[in-house]
Amino acid sequence: MDFRRLGHSGFTVPALSFGTATFGGKGEFFGAWGSTDVDGARRMIDVCLEHGVNMFDSADVYSSGAAEEILGAALKGRPRDSLIISTKATFRFSDAPNAVGSSRYHLVNAVDAALQRLGTDYIDLFQLHGFDALTPVEETLSTLDTLVRVGKIRYIGCSNFSGWHLMKSLAVAERYGYARYVAHQAYYSLVGRDYESELMPLGLDQGVGAIVWSPLGWGRLTGKIRRGQPLPEGSRLHATADMGPQVTEEYLYDVVDALIGVAAEVGKSVPQVALNWLLQRPTVASVVIGARTQSQLLDNLGAVGWNLSPEQVARLDKASKRQPAYPYWHQAGFAERNPGPV
Repeated sequence: MDFRRLGHSGFTVPALSFGTATFGGKGEFFGAWGSTDVDGARRMIDVCLEHGVNMFDSADVYSSGAAEEILGAALKGRPRDSLIISTKATFRFSDAPNAVGSSRYHLVNAVDAALQRLGTDYIDLFQLHGFDALTPVEETLSTLDTLVRVGKIRYIGCSNFSGWHLMKSLAVAERYGYARYVAHQAYYSLVGRDYESELMPLGLDQGVGAIVWSPLGWGRLTGKIRRGQPLPEGSRLHATADMGPQVTEEYLYDVVDALIGVAAEVGKSVPQVALNWLLQRPTVASVVIGARTQSQLLDNLGAVGWNLSPEQVARLDKASKRQPAYPYWHQAGFAERNPGPV
């Protein structure tokens, strides 16, 4: 397994990490993703570790805390210093008035509760699950800095921030000497390339590594969705398509057609090609893979150890390219002064 430096830090993470949103299956949303129990989680983790994947990502809202509990139980007894545990908080966890956001009150409680559910003394990477516009950035970052200093957290990151959210946070951290974000867990895929417009250049400039969530486009790039064929039975898109990033059918089929062509050339599956494309993108430190079955996991793990050719990457780029939002389409017309990220 390839290990990559996480942003502007001395910490390295595996190119692939394992996401636990499929653990627990509580509620309609997460039930559509999967319902892996402790025994199933242990088997998945065994497979991951056999292939060099030692980073496991969770969040407090995944199945109302059950995902963290299952992950903790499945990791019990394994050498802690050989594991990388990441989790997230910010979204509403309960009906209690302060059980939401990035306030000092909520973050301290959320970290303590996560440590208990995970059965560990520290979290390797703690990420804000979203931006909280109602809490001063200074309060949030001073709290995270304290949690780092007392040893409950090793590194901090954010998730689903806009460019100005992230840049303001980095500026405040620099001003006061707080721990800074070294990771941004962001949606990025061949059918979701918005990340490239602002967040990727920012990550390159400021040393923030990308940890990619939903790399298969909310389940659209599994290889099971094909032009002229109905949505496969059992696809989570039956229940969650309206909840995630929207993609027009024709655009999706154009990208899938290109993936199928490249996959045939390299003798790999469609998901493996889609994941390998991501692993060659600037700023990408780790791609979070998820699986409901061991066969899905093994297929995803086959995305490493080889690389698409520059010509194949260019074909996938062309098939998936869409005009970015303003002002990025305008800046692209003046590449002499606004070159794309490399």
